[in-house]
Amino acid sequence: MPRSRRKSAVGTIQSTAQEVLQEDYDKAKILVADAAKSRAYLYPVKGFFYFVTRPSIWKPFAAQIGPYLLLSITIVLALFFFTYLPQLAVLVFVNGPLAVFTTVVLILSESATLTNLISRNWLLHDALIDTFDGTLVSRNATAIVEEGRELKPGSTAMERLGNIIKTPLERFSVKSIVRYVMYLPLNFIPVIGTVMFLVLQGRARGKIIHVRYFQLKRWPESRQSDWLRIHVAPYTAFGLVATLLEMIPFLSILFAFTNTVGAALWAADIEANQLSMALDDISAANGKGSKGSAKKTD
Repeated sequence: MPRSRRKSAVGTIQSTAQEVLQEDYDKAKILVADAAKSRAYLYPVKGFFYFVTRPSIWKPFAAQIGPYLLLSITIVLALFFFTYLPQLAVLVFVNGPLAVFTTVVLILSESATLTNLISRNWLLHDALIDTFDGTLVSRNATAIVEEGRELKPGSTAMERLGNIIKTPLERFSVKSIVRYVMYLPLNFIPVIGTVMFLVLQGRARGKIIHVRYFQLKRWPESRQSDWLRIHVAPYTAFGLVATLLEMIPFLSILFAFTNTVGAALWAADIEANQLSMALDDISAANGKGSKGSAKKTD
């Protein structure tokens, strides 16, 4: 190939790469702006303070704290003992001195994922449903809770919870595990790779925080997908903060419950503010691009 044609081809590739980077950068700026406007990232913090100041909703948490801590401690110690040095040996080649930090972050993420996988499927499943529903009841959102379970007389929100009459909260899917494994290699990219990994984990986490709420709303999967697509920035922001909190060793059970409370508070605010979630509004939002996710949701 003549030198002039090679230069032209290289120039075209460089120009295309710059365009793609600029497009992705512009999209990222819009998502960050939408997330900031929504203030959804505050709900995990609100959930923490709401939870710790209301002992009346502690019952499901108190019943599971012992078994969960035992499970969490076992998994964290086992991963650090068996996998820290091997993973450090690999990451040091790409992250240099920062590998000491990025390996710890990676192992904490791995332990949090394993702990959540096991606990949410068998240990905390019903307790988190009760916490979500109980928080909605405490916020006087009883009408929507009655769509999924019986309510009975009682002096506290938890005492009012009766039998569940609708399919319980969705459990961890195989896709979430496959997605997690696929994203793991990002940690080989110094600093930015770990950040990208956490953001992607946060986005995946955000997609499941309102599964129970959508269930109570009787939304089909297609409608849920439309809502999440339009409001991807707020849900990613919530999911990122929730993921970071649940990565804290031995306190992850507390934050699993407070994040559930935060998700319920967000759902209660959506109900109280009477935000339109009709399909025709979703269609209208499609024509406005990302503006739909900038609606006030707290």
